[in-house]
Amino acid sequence: MKNNKKITAIILVAGNSTRYGQNRNKNFEIINEKTVLSYSLNEFDKNQYIDNIIIAIKEDERIIVEKIVNEEKPTKKVDYVIGGNSRKESVYNCISSTNSDIVIIHDGARPMIKQEYINKCIESMDEFEGVTIGVKSKDTIKITDDNGIVISSTNRSNTWIVQTPQCFNRNTLLQMHQKYANEDATDDCGLLERDNYKIKMLEGDYTNIKITTYGDLNIAKEFIGI
Repeated sequence: MKNNKKITAIILVAGNSTRYGQNRNKNFEIINEKTVLSYSLNEFDKNQYIDNIIIAIKEDERIIVEKIVNEEKPTKKVDYVIGGNSRKESVYNCISSTNSDIVIIHDGARPMIKQEYINKCIESMDEFEGVTIGVKSKDTIKITDDNGIVISSTNRSNTWIVQTPQCFNRNTLLQMHQKYANEDATDDCGLLERDNYKIKMLEGDYTNIKITTYGDLNIAKEFIGI
């Protein structure tokens, strides 16, 4: 990785946690006396490539997030950006607030993030405009129409389940967000794909789960080793 490039880590914690079903932000749950957010924050803070960190938050949760960050005592500069009404809007707000060359985006609710994932993503940016961690699908995936009728089946060996972190040339990602501002996107790779940028898939592992439902919290606890 070229040493002269500035790299910002973006951690997303501004979601509504609707599917979590507990009327609270899943990023603030406790595993081994640490919040879910703390695991992601600590990994990015100690990474050799990261220059600074931005956390996308809800305005009414700012005090909670600031308290978590202060307790973790990160060595890198941490800024807070108010998220939008969607993940896409939150990412746009964050990438608009930095002038870094590269941004690496991570779901705060993936506490099993590892240094090797961060490093592999960043080190691949010399060759690609976008890179993401993912895992091969263990099952055959069917594509259907809106009525549930199968259109096609995917080849398992070429079918991936996308995770985070995802890493991008910041200017390219910003341009794609602006170009497709009125279109939905479930992840940022999809925006670059629309303009035929090559996205590199890097293999992670199945422990890098996103806590989406309450049951996922118990799985994460087992992985972390409670």
